[in-house]
Amino acid sequence: MTWNTDDASTALRVLAVDDEKPALDELVYLLNEQVGVGEVHGASEATGALRVLRAHPVDAVFLDIDMPGLTGMELAGILSEFAEPPAVVFVTAHDDHAVAAFDLGAVDYLLKPLRAARLAEAVRRIAAARATVPASPPEQTHPSEVIPVELGGVTTLVHRADVAWVEADGDYARLHTRTGSHLVRIPLTALESRWEGAGFLRVHRSYLVALRLVTGLRSTGSGTVVCLRAEGASGAVELPVSRRQVRELKQRLVHGPRQNWSQR
Repeated sequence: MTWNTDDASTALRVLAVDDEKPALDELVYLLNEQVGVGEVHGASEATGALRVLRAHPVDAVFLDIDMPGLTGMELAGILSEFAEPPAVVFVTAHDDHAVAAFDLGAVDYLLKPLRAARLAEAVRRIAAARATVPASPPEQTHPSEVIPVELGGVTTLVHRADVAWVEADGDYARLHTRTGSHLVRIPLTALESRWEGAGFLRVHRSYLVALRLVTGLRSTGSGTVVCLRAEGASGAVELPVSRRQVRELKQRLVHGPRQNWSQR
């Protein structure tokens, strides 16, 4: 990675995606030469791009359209569902997708072969857009946030609305949904912070639960458990509640706007 500006805090972090290596190498090179661009990552297909995005937050994605697997248009649709979606600039040899690109909210649409001056204009547009959009409060999250999960080379998109509870697993977290569980490289504390305003509560050091699915609390000989409706499965799930969280859980269940959470 290369930093091209004296103020690293304002430099754009970007991801270039193209399945043709010469084109990808050229795009990465030209982005590194741009004033105002700092960290530059590259990926040769959509799954690789999602892998990079899990590990590195970026401000913008420069994206080819015709790629194997997920196309650039399909990847852009996925990116739009992120809690903090990056700006998207399409870089393509075809001019017949421009309308669809801007329907997806693309910041710019660049035609190959790339010209440095035209790329610089796209970078300026991204920087200008960042300067005029205020940062969202930490508790606000995108209503349709999705988390890409990779298993055996296949990327699955898990919607937050489908998650019943999350279990800590070392530095990872396991998302429990109606169809099974998914291990993601995200600490439970990070999901706790991101999803607090979307009806999730940390009830134990190892568990984060969707309050909309809570059916009750039950006292046991060793403490308190929370009962969750197991969507898509028989019976219910019971998870331990730490002693210091019992009061907050009760207050959230009684006073929280649960009618809105099921819509998020």
